[in-house]
Amino acid sequence: MRLVDVAELTQGELCKGTPELEITGVASVTEAVPGDITFFYNPRYLSALRSCKAAAVLVPRDFSEDVPAALIKVDSPSAAFAAVVQHFAPPAIVFDKGVHPTAIIGKGVELGPDVSVQAYVVIEAGARIGARTIIGAYSYIGHESRLGDDCFLHARVTVQDRCLIGNRVILHPGSVIGADGFGYESVNKKYVKIPQTGIVQIDDDVEVGANTTIDRARFGKTWIQEGAKLDNLVMIGHNVTIGAHSILCANVGVSGSSKIGAYTTLAGQAGVVGHVEIADGIIVAAQAGVTKSLSNKGIYVGSPAEPMESFKKKMAYLSRISKLHERVKALEPKK
Repeated sequence: MRLVDVAELTQGELCKGTPELEITGVASVTEAVPGDITFFYNPRYLSALRSCKAAAVLVPRDFSEDVPAALIKVDSPSAAFAAVVQHFAPPAIVFDKGVHPTAIIGKGVELGPDVSVQAYVVIEAGARIGARTIIGAYSYIGHESRLGDDCFLHARVTVQDRCLIGNRVILHPGSVIGADGFGYESVNKKYVKIPQTGIVQIDDDVEVGANTTIDRARFGKTWIQEGAKLDNLVMIGHNVTIGAHSILCANVGVSGSSKIGAYTTLAGQAGVVGHVEIADGIIVAAQAGVTKSLSNKGIYVGSPAEPMESFKKKMAYLSRISKLHERVKALEPKK
């Protein structure tokens, strides 16, 4: 791929380098070899970029550093690099349309045009599958569930009874949609199961990671709104609402009936107690524990979670405790 072709593909500006230069591969800044193209957006990698052996690099529009490689300035180096990677990547896997002979299709199931149902899939009675949706091997679709158009369910996905899945939803291997919520009542010193009669609703353009679980509601619905992205090993409790275009990273847990706002980020291993609300645009840092509702936009850290500025002050005080202890000890009268 010529450098000028890369600039055209990424809608970038070739501001340094020979247009006919051949690009033969893609790699990270630290692993690139001659002939490769890489990308740069994080200042911490600037020193690595200066010694990088790549033939060319995709950089932000305001990049002004002097580096040896040819430069293409783009709006988003990461997105531009992804487009170039697609050029060098192996062809995408294509699934055969139709129903595999080993699949089991229940009564009254509706399959849209060009659906692909892979080996050993079970689709229960009354389910409806939208056009061009792919259902991976060994997946299970429960009674009266609805899947929209252009969904991709990887192998061994479970969608339980009556759940609603929108268009262009991606469910990765092992994800379970609509298992019972964790609801029990103590009666005579024994836990009695509370029926979980609600559903899970997943809106358009949501992606759910591998082995992530989204529990059905006790009543009503557990709701994952449009464009939300859930990483691997995320746990969503019953009657939770995840706002549109929010990001939940690995090992996040959200307890029942909590509401997460739109464009919110819950970083890795963050936890949210039940029956609280997190407002739009808030960032909860890794391993933070949310124990009460958060209404003011900002970054929250620690357990219990608090605004980053107050958390930093406390950490600064804690770091000086040993010195304070020595000063107090020196002031004590000697016996």
